[in-house]
Amino acid sequence: MITLIALIITIVGALNWLLIGISGFNLVSWLTMGSDVAQRIIYILVGVAGAWLVYFIIRRRGRVDEHFPAERSEVDD
Repeated sequence: MITLIALIITIVGALNWLLIGISGFNLVSWLTMGSDVAQRIIYILVGVAGAWLVYFIIRRRGRVDEHFPAERSEVDD
């Protein structure tokens, strides 16, 4: 469950960077109405989520099929 949450947070962070790169619009700044503290908290959460996913990939040696069974092939028998 924590990996799925980390994945969602990381995707949101990546989409924010996409918006910044394409149009210069910072979604986090807009959502927090310019609050530096709130922005810092969100950026820390995105960073922690990214670090968790790096740890997850290293720990699983790239195999994510155990946590995302829809991706698993039927040949496992």
